[in-house]
Amino acid sequence: MGDRVRLTGFDHNGTTMMGVVIGDRVEPVSSVSDFYSDVEGALASARAVTGGSLRLGSLEQLPPVPATAKVLCVGLNYRAHAAEGGREVPSHPNIFARWASTLVADGAAIPLPVGEPRLDYEAELVAVIGRELHGADRATAGGGILGYACGNDVTARGYQQRTPQWALGKNADRSAPIGTIVTADEVGDLGGLEIACRLNGQEMQRSSLDRMIFPPDEIVAYVSGCLTLKPGDVVFTGTPEGVGFRRSPQVFMQDGDVVEVEIDRIGKLRNRIADRLSVAP
Repeated sequence: MGDRVRLTGFDHNGTTMMGVVIGDRVEPVSSVSDFYSDVEGALASARAVTGGSLRLGSLEQLPPVPATAKVLCVGLNYRAHAAEGGREVPSHPNIFARWASTLVADGAAIPLPVGEPRLDYEAELVAVIGRELHGADRATAGGGILGYACGNDVTARGYQQRTPQWALGKNADRSAPIGTIVTADEVGDLGGLEIACRLNGQEMQRSSLDRMIFPPDEIVAYVSGCLTLKPGDVVFTGTPEGVGFRRSPQVFMQDGDVVEVEIDRIGKLRNRIADRLSVAP
């Protein structure tokens, strides 16, 4: 997209704003809806920012994408993750969907679903779309990615595995945290960047983004052949090996746990798990 910026969403008197993050400060740019209606213009304004008038720690961070965003996810996109489940490597990206209402930001609490003792983590690279794409080739698709964020495709395994359909287990309330967006040109080449997940400080997942079966530009191009992607749409690109339900013994998240996702040059995402009654849906 051509502009070096780190972006966050935050609440301002009931409106979701987009702001530029500079150190521990934030400078508002526009509402999230206005940002994605003119991404190039908004990025030009963001690029001119030299300091922040707000303290990041004082803000309620919100997902930096519109409420109308399509949220698409890729299953089995690392060979080692496919292998740990005894699955064949897919020939095409295995796409499923989340509702945008499941998205939360860095620092948000993730509630335990009712009757779900098997809440699992999935560290992922998230791509955010910056321009309309339909039938795009890989070069066009890559150029249409606004930037990248850390994501956690938190999964209610009990609900997911009771039926062949994944929708319920992948759409628990507040179960898809994403972090700040770093523009694609600032991230640069994804190859060799490491992705990790820690639960209560203990490393559970670690891999490299060059071990993805389908890189983001290929995923986005493939999806755009079937449906039109719009600015602000979100693509979770899959998780590496080490998820809780494939470990021996199995490891699942409980009330009070803290889960972190970290990706080189992109940042860190930190969320706590909480009893459902203590967290608003």
